[in-house]
Amino acid sequence: MSASDLSSPPQRRYWVFLAPLAFLLLAGLLFLGLQHGDDSILPSALIGRPVPQMTLAPLESLLRDGKPVPGLASADFKGGKVTVVNVFASWCVPCRNEHPALMALASSGKARLVAINYKDQAENARRFLGTFGNPYDAVGVDPSGRMAIEWGVYGVPETFIIGKDGMIADKLVGPILDDQRYAELNAAIDKAASK
Repeated sequence: MSASDLSSPPQRRYWVFLAPLAFLLLAGLLFLGLQHGDDSILPSALIGRPVPQMTLAPLESLLRDGKPVPGLASADFKGGKVTVVNVFASWCVPCRNEHPALMALASSGKARLVAINYKDQAENARRFLGTFGNPYDAVGVDPSGRMAIEWGVYGVPETFIIGKDGMIADKLVGPILDDQRYAELNAAIDKAASK
């Protein structure tokens, strides 16, 4: 240690200790912030607003009960019944895992169930629905993902509950895999139906 080191201002020595301490404190706060809260609850600016304007072509050659399944348009959401919109893709593993819950919802008749097929190939989407069953009354294709952006989709799967008036009532992010998530979906449908 030289004589000049001993005579360095005390302020410089404090910064040597304060800078790493401040960094560790900030990193700790960020870590705690990431651990807090439910990551399946993401806000949507669209709740309480009408469904986005759209006209989506049907999934080519998709049949249900021997009839072609129609595409999806904005006008389809003003039919006086609660509609559930599921955004899915055949390449999405969580979509496969949640599919039994959607089949159960469709068989309950509680709400009309439709889908937006996100960035998928028609053949793969048809094979997916042929393998796992087709719960959807309508399937609109979104090959570029543009309509998903209009809906505010973060990733697949996502599920929107549309009220009888065509307004977005609620949104569930992520797969519906367990009884609690299925209960959340049913509660959102009930709430939209009561309005």
